[in-house]
Amino acid sequence: MHQTRIYTDLTERHNGCGFFWLIDPTRVMPEMVDPRWERARAAGVSALLIGTSSGYSPAAEATIKNIRTHTDLPLILFPGSAIQVNRFVDAILFISLVSGRNPRYLIGEQVDGAPMIRSFGIEPIPTAYLLIESGATTAVQFISQTLPIPADKPDIAKVHALAAEYMGMKFVYLEAGSGAPRPVPLEMIRQVREYITIPLIVGGGLTSPQQVAEAAEAGADYVVVGSALEFNPTTGFLKEMAAAARPAAAKTQRNNG
Repeated sequence: MHQTRIYTDLTERHNGCGFFWLIDPTRVMPEMVDPRWERARAAGVSALLIGTSSGYSPAAEATIKNIRTHTDLPLILFPGSAIQVNRFVDAILFISLVSGRNPRYLIGEQVDGAPMIRSFGIEPIPTAYLLIESGATTAVQFISQTLPIPADKPDIAKVHALAAEYMGMKFVYLEAGSGAPRPVPLEMIRQVREYITIPLIVGGGLTSPQQVAEAAEAGADYVVVGSALEFNPTTGFLKEMAAAARPAAAKTQRNNG
């Protein structure tokens, strides 16, 4: 039976909205040290997501190992394919692209990656990945050859998310895509949050503290920010973005009692 320590820590210690910092290992030199890695926990980051849509980079493993030595936060792989599975992460979002109909990303990559995940002792977190239209063709859409869910069709997102919950997924991830012109619509976040009981992750196109706060208040349990933290590589901005999630999301926490 696989371990669930990372998932349990994230969900049981959940207070307001969690903040995931997404780092693309193909954009970081293996020997580079970002001072924000060691300060990330104090800045309010819940975990570091490691992921890219750019395929495999031979230097990525060294980069991830380097990040591992400079933070005590969980490293969670957010893979674009099975070849990105890496021994230096703690957990992996074991993603199925349920918004699409390409069997490679529904089950094919998962079959290829599962033996490596088992061999490395990585904690798998089954995650339903829903690509949402954002006003541009994103890398995920192009590579996966799948259509995103229309931004003005929250009913479609709702039923996909519910089906994923019934299939045993632990997270639902609404994704507008890296560097998206528009983030996931707030009304879609609200409706999906009200329709499912498992945690909801929202990412893509969140470039300001205000957008983070709005996504959290709409019902996101975790927000993901990546590109904006590349463009503004300061600890102060990281703190602002992480802090924006917590007070807003506290208003929307579900009452499980």
